[in-house]
Amino acid sequence: MAWKIARLNRDDTLGIETVSRWTFDAWGGLHPRTTFEEWRNETRNDCGAKGVPSIFVAMSAGKPIATASLTVSDMSIRPAMGPWLASVFVLPAWRGRGIASALVATVEAEARAAGWRRLHLYTPDQMALYARLGWVPSESLTYRGERVTLMHRNL
Repeated sequence: MAWKIARLNRDDTLGIETVSRWTFDAWGGLHPRTTFEEWRNETRNDCGAKGVPSIFVAMSAGKPIATASLTVSDMSIRPAMGPWLASVFVLPAWRGRGIASALVATVEAEARAAGWRRLHLYTPDQMALYARLGWVPSESLTYRGERVTLMHRNL
């Protein structure tokens, strides 16, 4: 089935609800004081405009199947770093089709168009994917109780 990438807009209630649920279920545990409602509101606030922040979704047959974000800050212990590639998520049935790679390229292009020269990310387990896409490991550390690799990419 075909898919395409689009910017998530603030008036897309279903898209915001879906993306918020995916990302909260995947990473909300790293933010135990944040409620789903707060998470959803933050997702909505990051939607719409070009530049940083932005949220993108891969769509198939009018339904979201994957997402990735360009955000100002994604690691509280590195507040001066930014912007960040964050919240890359693909529904399991859609994995292995290049969707994550396309979303990463979309976020990189958005950051480049906004004048940024470097992006950051952290991941506990997807270093090989990001390395294949040109990302370079910067540091290995424990963040919020999880061992992660901090990576960057010059744009």
